[in-house]
Amino acid sequence: MLAALTQAIEQRDLYTQGHSRRVGALGEAVARRLGWREERLEPLRLGGLLHDVGKLNLDTALLRKPGALNDRERSAVRRHPLVGARLIRPFAALRPALPYVLFHHERWDGGGYPTGRSREQIPTGARILAVADSFDAMTSTRPYRPALSVGSALAEVRDCAGTQFDPTVVHAFLAAWADGDLTPHLAAEERLSA
Repeated sequence: MLAALTQAIEQRDLYTQGHSRRVGALGEAVARRLGWREERLEPLRLGGLLHDVGKLNLDTALLRKPGALNDRERSAVRRHPLVGARLIRPFAALRPALPYVLFHHERWDGGGYPTGRSREQIPTGARILAVADSFDAMTSTRPYRPALSVGSALAEVRDCAGTQFDPTVVHAFLAAWADGDLTPHLAAEERLSA
């Protein structure tokens, strides 16, 4: 079922092929850097795979829109964490992913969605996936913009520490990158040379 859900998400938005797997793998590498034990990693992996499951409810034309979103469209996209949580809640095997699905777009400064949580109110794993998700999105081509270089994306992650992202998670992410722990998780060779 998990593989089918992940495949369904990626088929609706061709620009995100492999995104869920990369987010889970990047998140796991950062969590290991933060000292997480195996029993905490499995729900994080599951959360990485399912974090965007709520996008199944979005029109494919919206997911593939080449330009900026209008207010109504942006509002629809911002509901995907809530929709995703509702989709997986009935399945006991998927429930460990709930905090990751629901809170991966919250911001350290409280300016995220869907609840506006801040700092430690956001589960640690969701803070980890927020960085992994953003980095992978920035280094991937999307219908509305080309991929950023890895260097530009790393600079953006660093610049957003303390506002969008938990500074401790950013520090772990950047240290893991510097040590080469994250590069094996990037599927496209051009990302490594960017």
